[in-house]
Amino acid sequence: MTTIYIATGDALAVVGRQDGAWRADLRLVGLPTQCVASDPLRPERVYCGTFGRGLWRSGDAGTTWQPVGDGISYGEVMSVAVSRLEHVGEYGVVWAGTEPSALFRSEDGGRTWQERPSLRALPSAPTWSFPPRPWTSHVRTIAPDPLVAQRLFVGIELGGVMRSLDAGLTWEDRKPGAQPDAHTLVTHRLAPGWVYEAAGGGYAESSDGGDDWRGYDTGLAWRYLWGLAVDPADPETMVISASPGPREAHDTARAQAMLYRRTAGQLWRPVHTGLPEPTGTRAYILATNDAEPGVFYAAPHEGILYRSVDAGLTWERLEAAWPAGYRAREAAGLVVVESG
Repeated sequence: MTTIYIATGDALAVVGRQDGAWRADLRLVGLPTQCVASDPLRPERVYCGTFGRGLWRSGDAGTTWQPVGDGISYGEVMSVAVSRLEHVGEYGVVWAGTEPSALFRSEDGGRTWQERPSLRALPSAPTWSFPPRPWTSHVRTIAPDPLVAQRLFVGIELGGVMRSLDAGLTWEDRKPGAQPDAHTLVTHRLAPGWVYEAAGGGYAESSDGGDDWRGYDTGLAWRYLWGLAVDPADPETMVISASPGPREAHDTARAQAMLYRRTAGQLWRPVHTGLPEPTGTRAYILATNDAEPGVFYAAPHEGILYRSVDAGLTWERLEAAWPAGYRAREAAGLVVVESG
């Protein structure tokens, strides 16, 4: 059974099929939800970070929740990820990133955490700054390597891509070619060494585990990138969300966003079929599900779900019944899992 989790800014929507139709049930209502992740070992185990209310965990596919996070020093949990490869007993290792920029690790399903403080000791750390709150920055995205257990990437908004080769004990500073305004990092289980980055200044990628980076923006009319997803069956096919700038990506009054697709040997190309007009649409978050090759999911900040079943070429709105009168404040996190 496919389950879709959307952090909507004031709740967590759990979207699944009931009696043959898609339905969205709301959990964590009233909490400023920011990010969401599931454990690849146990997909019914889900984690949701909030802005100011810490981290929450569900062990029953989102039906019930409890706060966790003893050892996380800050309540603003901006990113969460669970390792596909590294686990301790029955638990996949969980990573949580916060504002101000700090990274924490849990080996017991989120009950207790240990900080990896060397991240904050990097030479570039004093220059990290998030423009809307210039006195701070945050760990916007976390990407554990699916094939190398202790290799880990984090993206600082705004600071760059940092790499650890020893499970976060030590860190390497940002490298030339990677973008500094990191928004989304993705790794791929079929592509050893590949790391993909969507950022405020464009797209970048590494094919050697983060040693070297190169940008590739050919075909993009807009280069403020937000969401990014890669086909589970094809590491060379990806979809990104692009806007002219940060205000167009996030502000309702100036909203402009669209999706671009790229596959092997091709330029970035805009995709439109089945999607709303770019004007009036805020930035998309994107996700894929390993159990669905060639399938992409997208949600603009308005929280409306779209799905492509032809590797991002065409899209359709996923008609889901939401609670009466509810509108998502801002879709900030999206994960799709297969369970049951």
